Amino acid sequence: MKIGFLFPGQGSQNIGMGKDIYDEYKEAREIYDKVRNITGIDIAKISFEGPEDILNETKYTQLAILTMSLAILNILKKNNIKADISAGLSLGEYTALINSNVISFKEGVEIVQKRGEYMQNLLPKGDWQMAAIIGLTDEQVEEVCKKVNTGFVVPANYNCKGQVAISGKRDAVLDATKIAKDMGAKKVMILNTAGPFHTNKLVESSKALREELEKITINKFTTKVIKNLDGEFYKDTDNIRDILSKHIINPVRFSKTLETMLDEGIDTFIEIGPGKTLSGFVKRMKSDNDIRIFNINNLENLKNTIDLITCN
Repeated sequence: MKIGFLFPGQGSQNIGMGKDIYDEYKEAREIYDKVRNITGIDIAKISFEGPEDILNETKYTQLAILTMSLAILNILKKNNIKADISAGLSLGEYTALINSNVISFKEGVEIVQKRGEYMQNLLPKGDWQMAAIIGLTDEQVEEVCKKVNTGFVVPANYNCKGQVAISGKRDAVLDATKIAKDMGAKKVMILNTAGPFHTNKLVESSKALREELEKITINKFTTKVIKNLDGEFYKDTDNIRDILSKHIINPVRFSKTLETMLDEGIDTFIEIGPGKTLSGFVKRMKSDNDIRIFNINNLENLKNTIDLITCN
């Protein structure tokens, strides 16, 4: 059995996420307490009680998702469940890097707090939107965006085979979804995000984050991590600060990330955090091997995963 951890990104949040795990495990409460002590933010209260408009503010959303994922990781570690390879979607890559000890827990929490603040406060003025297009190839989605003449819209997340998220001006994104349907898209979904993420519209956020990244310590990898930028493994010789600053202005190559994991023989995927989006992406990938997929987003799923993994 070769285990791959997957960590979700922004858009997977929901009110009450992680509360049953928090109530059940002191290992989870320890993580929430640490994050509150580092940031001064009661992220447990925001995660469990909302209100929704506060949780959906990028500066809180990213911290909430990170904290829940780290809390679950702490429980898995106590049960000796570790990953051979880990990866995350956008924000989730920071969880993977913290898990691999490349960035310390404290500095990882601090940089994600800054990242969320910059991506919210340095957002260019405008009415922004993201949407997922399902049922077209990567090239077709790129063509869709080029056909739009009402404003800025580009591919932002290459999620899996047959699914690409686009990002840009709201009107342009809506026009792109209409064009996509005309071209044969099976489905389009408006996403729960608040900006033109993974586009060059966030260049000011990228510059500000780069300055903050200069302040953190980069350690050697203790486990393998795949980067969003190209779907390849991080190397100890990589300039991680540059990669992470470029991360928010470049498309996420998550389908390539999953291909790399499958090529490396990962046969057990565990999604750790709110939602179940990444598990769905894995199901859409083609593999000649038998693949098991676990999704830990509540107490029942957590206990079932621990039982099934430790029994093998």
